[in-house]
Amino acid sequence: MSTPSISAPDFAGHDFDYIVIGGGTAGLAVAARLSEDPNLVVGVLEAGPEALQDNAINSPGQFLQILGTKYDWQFETVPQEGLGGRALAWPRGRVLGGTSALNLMTWNRGNKEDYDAWEQLGNKGWGWDGLLPFFKKAEAFHAPDKKTQSANREYYEPGAIGTDGPVHASYSKQYSKTHQLCYDALVALGIPENKSHHAGSNVGVWTNPVSVDPDRNTRSYAAPAYYVPNSSRRNLLVLTEALAHEIILEQKSGQWTATGVRFSYGDDSFVAQASREVILSAGSVQSPQLLELSGIGNPQVLEEAGIEVRVPNPNVGENLQDHLMTVSVFEIDPNIQVKNLGAPASPFCYLPVSTAVSEEESKLLLSKVEILERSTPEKDEILRSRFDPEANLGQFEYIFELGNWNSNFHPDPSNGKRYASVLQILQYPFSRGSIHICPPNFSRKDGSRSTIATKPAIDPGYYYGEKGEVDLETMKQCMRFSDKLCKSTPLSSVVGSRVAPPSSVTSDADLRDWVARNTTTDWHPVGTCAMGGHDGIRSGVVDDRLRVYNVKRLRVVDASIMPLQISAHLQATVYAIAEKGARLILEDSVEKGT
Repeated sequence: MSTPSISAPDFAGHDFDYIVIGGGTAGLAVAARLSEDPNLVVGVLEAGPEALQDNAINSPGQFLQILGTKYDWQFETVPQEGLGGRALAWPRGRVLGGTSALNLMTWNRGNKEDYDAWEQLGNKGWGWDGLLPFFKKAEAFHAPDKKTQSANREYYEPGAIGTDGPVHASYSKQYSKTHQLCYDALVALGIPENKSHHAGSNVGVWTNPVSVDPDRNTRSYAAPAYYVPNSSRRNLLVLTEALAHEIILEQKSGQWTATGVRFSYGDDSFVAQASREVILSAGSVQSPQLLELSGIGNPQVLEEAGIEVRVPNPNVGENLQDHLMTVSVFEIDPNIQVKNLGAPASPFCYLPVSTAVSEEESKLLLSKVEILERSTPEKDEILRSRFDPEANLGQFEYIFELGNWNSNFHPDPSNGKRYASVLQILQYPFSRGSIHICPPNFSRKDGSRSTIATKPAIDPGYYYGEKGEVDLETMKQCMRFSDKLCKSTPLSSVVGSRVAPPSSVTSDADLRDWVARNTTTDWHPVGTCAMGGHDGIRSGVVDDRLRVYNVKRLRVVDASIMPLQISAHLQATVYAIAEKGARLILEDSVEKGT
């Protein structure tokens, strides 16, 4: 495999057409597609190292061992009032390939309605039909043989998948005994099998594909997928361990224009120039951070941090949405082998609220939703519609996994007991938060300012306010489905008593308290540089061609542009955003004749 080999001075002295900030999931995909044109010179700045040979990343079975290492930015939220004052770890990839090198490799898509909602908000071309070609362009799906497909329920819709893209997607080669037991229990509960879960609806139960190259049994992520095959291109230059500090903005014809990037390598500082565009692909945490450090954002936030205001936009860093998760833990038959089978291999189940709770509870939740203050009518109305009893959308994801996945449950290892977990993940949160640069500990007299070295303040606002109250109530009610699942045959033949929440948690009040004290994140932040749609800069940061409002030659291409959360893990969608973003950039370049 090839390793990035350009020096920092050479990178800074290069004549680039495009500079991509962030060599992660989206950034490497964008750079690879732009550099397909040999007349374009593309540079990529990545803060982390390359780790192409590191088995901790490449081996699917070691996915949890990478978190908290040198490959992780090790971000943390501010204490969350809605979680009893707890702060949560927020892993993000600091390595060539970004978070695609750290994630759990889940490969799925949201519902057609999720993406159509983006277009409904005024973002032309971002509905399901507009995105499907880019989902397919990114993936190389390995279809299972008929025998395996039947044995493990490995279903797919041929017309909805891509077969020759850079990222490998496949079904696991091994499954535990509980895979079939859980699958059958869900079906016995009346949950429909979904044999076309990539084709616009993931509701129901289905077997989960993963981003693994089945021929090599290695993680398939952005670095080996998009960079390595193209690393010999003379017009694609990647500098790792280079930390971007700010986007260089200059006044041209009376408008702020991105002309380059100031970055550091070791103790030295450099500036690299881009003659066409700077493309920000630093993710939902650091894309807004870099915009603010460059003078683009809420004037109050910038002034408190000692940053000169260049382009006022109060939406930068706002609209943060994340998937919230609780984990129930059950004792399990000690004869069940709890061992690492590689990438997570489980039946996935997405359910509407009306399926996961009783009719009475569903009506109660709907009544709470209907009285919410309509601060952003169009977005709120879309979220309200997903509680409609007729809506067939996955408000909740349920995953049954062997082992203890609850970080707050600490059993005595000497008791000889074994455990299984049910992960309950809220897909369409009302909770909203923000990510902003922090005011430094400085005196105005010495002119200090916030820098990239200061981690931003991440405040997801979990369960906060009346909107967060709806999320908390929804999570509380939908947790009960896990008990129902584990008590259903044939899964009940190997699953015993529940230990988290403990058996003493029976009342609504106790369960509500336990949820607040045990909710964590599924690490799917979006929305902090969202597309503005119909409302433009009044509610967003970029337009539907991903151009930053009121700044020329600057775009954002990553998960931060998503205006509303989706019912899915983010990986495949981020690749689709990158593929589409690269297409938009090339189209605009041709239109301008540049």
